[in-house]
Amino acid sequence: MRLLEVVTSAQAREFLQFPVRLYARDPDYVRPLDRDVENVFDRDRNKYFRHGCLIRWLLVDGAGRTLGRVAAFVNEHTAQTFAQPTGGMGFFECVDDQVAADALLNGCRTWLAAQGMAAMDGPINFGDRDQWWGVLLDNFGAPLYGQNYNPPYYRRLLETYGFQCYFNQYTYFRKLATPFSPEYLERAAGLLHHADYSFEHLRLDNLPKYTEDFRQVYNKAWVKHDGVKEMTTEQSGNIMKKLRPIIDERVCWFAYFRGEAVGFFISLPELNELFRYVDGNLNWWGKLKFAWYRWRGAVHTLTGIVFGIVPAHQRKGLEIAFIMAVANMVQDRTKVSYDDFVMNWIGDFNPKMMRIAEAIGGTVWRTHATYRYLFDRTAPFERALPID
Repeated sequence: MRLLEVVTSAQAREFLQFPVRLYARDPDYVRPLDRDVENVFDRDRNKYFRHGCLIRWLLVDGAGRTLGRVAAFVNEHTAQTFAQPTGGMGFFECVDDQVAADALLNGCRTWLAAQGMAAMDGPINFGDRDQWWGVLLDNFGAPLYGQNYNPPYYRRLLETYGFQCYFNQYTYFRKLATPFSPEYLERAAGLLHHADYSFEHLRLDNLPKYTEDFRQVYNKAWVKHDGVKEMTTEQSGNIMKKLRPIIDERVCWFAYFRGEAVGFFISLPELNELFRYVDGNLNWWGKLKFAWYRWRGAVHTLTGIVFGIVPAHQRKGLEIAFIMAVANMVQDRTKVSYDDFVMNWIGDFNPKMMRIAEAIGGTVWRTHATYRYLFDRTAPFERALPID
């Protein structure tokens, strides 16, 4: 077996094609868009290259056949925020062979140690946590857009190597039509009609306003988390620019206190219910199929991407009132036509958000895990600390 650094265009294509062959007989596999994967490794498109570095490999046997792939990377903004300087391992795909898996992971460990790292998390993304984060542990059905998908044996390969669970990632599910409890409705009523609070859905004809509101709430609500830095105006603009073609403005909501943005709830149509038809390529034919199946009503699931309330307005019941404001729209079949709702993963380090998900009738539907591997095998292992 040999590790080959991906340096040629042919190797980059093989990096994309290997999983397609690996999952060829798996009916639940949905091929990611090639461009989404390629953009992670594009220095001109991935902002993380401004303060980080990356390498990727293919593992081949003696006959030149690919057995696996992997990438290793360092985000200099977050690497030093942990007890041990910590890099990342991601885009791990491998045949069911421990020797092959060890070869891939040893390559990551050696390279990361040379960059001054003392631990690695994985499988994660050289980017934001909303995509390609964690190993799938259960419910091996069709993946949501941007979620890692893998066969069950990946857990064994990683844990046998020595990875341990740093935190679990829970995806919650509920049927949209399921009514809320009377108690919940009563708790929501006060703030829902409070004179100082207002709720409105995003309007695409005023997108710059909501982009800035999004940025302000994000920076107040998330920068205290491990590894999360303030979002710039450029970053928020790029996010909304990317999302604009797929936004359903009726399911993206903002909360305001005396006119100041204090919360947001961003959800999107579940794109993998459309991308399963395009075979990883949004060329003209892929775009035509995407539009056709969307017009045919192929999307039945609404995916909650992110929900946040600024700290000053937490623990006041605003979360409940906000959810009811959104529900008044999404439960009205004359306005929207989605059947199911899934929430982007919530880490077990965030029990407050888990309680909110459960309070609205959500149940854990799928579990991923972020693993960590300490290079010093005698060092004590600690899981992610709960956030306030």
